[in-house]
Amino acid sequence: MFLNQLGKIPNILVVGDLMLDRYWFGAVDRISPEAPVPVLSAERTDVRAGGAANVAMNLAQLGANTNLLSVIGDDDAGRTATDLLGAAGVNRHLHLDQAMKTTEKLRIISRQQHLLRVDFEQNPSTEVLERCALDYQQLVSTADVVVLSDYGKGGLGSVQTMIELARNLDLPVVVDPKGSEYANYRGATVVTPNLKEYESVVGTWQSEEEMGEKAAALLVEHGLSHLLVTRGAGGMTLFRLDETPLSLPARTQEVYDVTGAGDTVAAVVAMGLALAAPWSDVLSVANAAAGVVVGKLGTAVATIEEIKTILGRL
Repeated sequence: MFLNQLGKIPNILVVGDLMLDRYWFGAVDRISPEAPVPVLSAERTDVRAGGAANVAMNLAQLGANTNLLSVIGDDDAGRTATDLLGAAGVNRHLHLDQAMKTTEKLRIISRQQHLLRVDFEQNPSTEVLERCALDYQQLVSTADVVVLSDYGKGGLGSVQTMIELARNLDLPVVVDPKGSEYANYRGATVVTPNLKEYESVVGTWQSEEEMGEKAAALLVEHGLSHLLVTRGAGGMTLFRLDETPLSLPARTQEVYDVTGAGDTVAAVVAMGLALAAPWSDVLSVANAAAGVVVGKLGTAVATIEEIKTILGRL
């Protein structure tokens, strides 16, 4: 496993939409007399760093020297996320936008079942994004790999310029995408959509062969080197031009929560590219890491030890 062979500690730059995932856990034993809705008797709360911050947390856990460039608001969610990242050893380059609220997702859960999610979000200002772009020009010069974590919250307004700057420095670029406008990601080394996201871009298919044909067309149209489609229970498939697709089945284990699994996959792919590991190894580790985090409730990271356990190589 390439994570055993850290000849150097890679410098990985993560840019994108930071968010805070907040959880309320409790029991539901009755219906409200005021309206036909369940009443949660709250028992405990928890907070996790989500979005681009979760990618950075996973990378730090895997041993990378991780820099996170993002935007937060002047609020409790922003300060909490900053503290969580600091505790995990992530180098924080977080620009404060006084006019916005830090993106926050509140999940209300009873007996491991999601009852409700409440989102608080607001796009950052143009002025703050311009400051981030200047910061990026300095940070990218010392990076080995760039990860762009796009959650559609406005933090990647200049994503195409960021890709061009990185590629001009011969740096691999990993994109965890959002939406169907893949022209924004032109020139990326690898884009990592999940199955639903991939289908929203290329439409449906009737066979694995047709799925591959659609992937090849997407690679050519947008100048992408690789397309890694995570397929849930179907594992993951890597598409490359003029090469046979590389597929791995999912690691069999109970799935509690798929939240953030794509963040973990993007982090492992970035580590693999930084260490010049073979794609077969990268997919094996990414597949195992995804198996770790879906077995946990809520946004989570995969440790090297947990990945080794999944792979059976302790």
